[in-house]
Amino acid sequence: ENLKSEIKTLTYKYDLYDFSFASDNGVFAKSKIDYGSICLVETLLKNRNEYSSILDVGCGYGFIGIVLAKVLNKEVDMIDINKRAIHLCNMNIKTNKVSGKGFESNIYENVNNKYDLIITNPPIRAGKQVVLGILEGAKDYLTENGELWFVIRKDQGAKSIEKVLNSVYETSIMEKSKGFYIFKAKIR
Repeated sequence: ENLKSEIKTLTYKYDLYDFSFASDNGVFAKSKIDYGSICLVETLLKNRNEYSSILDVGCGYGFIGIVLAKVLNKEVDMIDINKRAIHLCNMNIKTNKVSGKGFESNIYENVNNKYDLIITNPPIRAGKQVVLGILEGAKDYLTENGELWFVIRKDQGAKSIEKVLNSVYETSIMEKSKGFYIFKAKIR
């Protein structure tokens, strides 16, 4: 939290949309947008349903939620445990003129709604308990036909995580790219 701030601007283009993100020290993928997040967003947009409510968990500076808010023209809630990430996320919501809000939450602690879509690039470095807390916990915050979308690298235990989740969800691998697996999960 006490790292010196050095704001960087990262850009991304999807279709006809141009995005600009302020990033900083102490947040995930600070120097370039994470490939797993890009792959997750682009796979979802190719295979999307109608979502009236969306939650981005572990949003960082807001890449996933902001792209979805703009392209789907929806309001997106974005949560992260990191104060600096939330500050950047709210700045980026304004910069990209999307509808959404970033707020601090340790996993789902401050979440009170249910969502048609929960999307996450889970913080693998925070350890398996946190990752499973996010993925398994999502079931309590999904609407009846809601979808959980997430990305995990093959070498970070995609297969073992899929096995654990199979008791709660029906999971499908929607894409495999450069060792990243994109999953869609629906409550059984």
